[in-house]
Amino acid sequence: MHDLFDIIYMTDALQIILDIENPSVFWGINNANLELIRAHYPNLRLVARGDQIKIKGHSIEVEQCKKNLEKLSKILASKGKLDKHDVLSLLEDKSSDETFHIKKNHVGYTYLGKPIIPKSKNQQILVESIISKDLTFAIGPAGSGKTYLSIAMAIQLLKANQVRKIILCRPAVEAGENLGFLPGDMKEKIDPFLQPLYDALQEMLSAKKLNEFMADGIVQISPLAYMRGRTLKDACVILDEAQNATNSQLKMFLTRMGTTSKYIVTGDITQVDLPKNLKSGLRTTIDALKHIPEIGIVNLSSMDIVRHPLVKKIVNALEESNI
Repeated sequence: MHDLFDIIYMTDALQIILDIENPSVFWGINNANLELIRAHYPNLRLVARGDQIKIKGHSIEVEQCKKNLEKLSKILASKGKLDKHDVLSLLEDKSSDETFHIKKNHVGYTYLGKPIIPKSKNQQILVESIISKDLTFAIGPAGSGKTYLSIAMAIQLLKANQVRKIILCRPAVEAGENLGFLPGDMKEKIDPFLQPLYDALQEMLSAKKLNEFMADGIVQISPLAYMRGRTLKDACVILDEAQNATNSQLKMFLTRMGTTSKYIVTGDITQVDLPKNLKSGLRTTIDALKHIPEIGIVNLSSMDIVRHPLVKKIVNALEESNI
């Protein structure tokens, strides 16, 4: 028999030999338990053969996954069986789940292993609001991290099985009534307006995993208008560029909220792109809801900008000139 884990370290992967007599019981019927573990660690690549598994990805997440596999092997040894409830109970135990534990200076990791860290007090307040509130408004200028951190948190919620899917949407105001004149099918017409959301997701997930999630409906990206008539439950739903939504559109979006969902609304009230005959509803909606304690409202400023240093200077100069 092997020790509990006979570990062979490689430059970018960990190969583990499990001390289990019946690997098929450990991995589950049709690898059901393995698939639950894979869903919990979307940034890792797990390949299992018999009593061996190779885990490839960022070293910290690899180590966390290894620890959970060790705990599961102990459960199997003590109970003589291992079902999906055992696996989910362990993975959903937030007290021992370092992947989801949001430390003061740590949210998660990009696909390439770069830590995602709130870089200002307001960014940390935003992260804490998303954790504690079911609806959070994040208002601030371009580059202040509101969309990036929101999507990073959505990925963490998905990995922790607190939500079953991520829904990202934006008002496609630039398209207006001219969508029919643009070349291509509806997806090809809409995708350019949603590209910033794709960009953020591609930093968090590998291309393969993102494509899998989108094919399975776990990650959905669509224009705001397509939210009408839906009930969005068990999801983290992000409305980006909400300053380009009218009062009626925001009311429609907010009333789609289903049970066990997280809503995040981001926007910059200084950059409204709506036609002159339409009025942004973001400020009036926030004013109407600001007295509800269960709703978080986080205001970011030019001090929170984390893009190129020139961006902060540009924003300050434009604000001083009332542009």
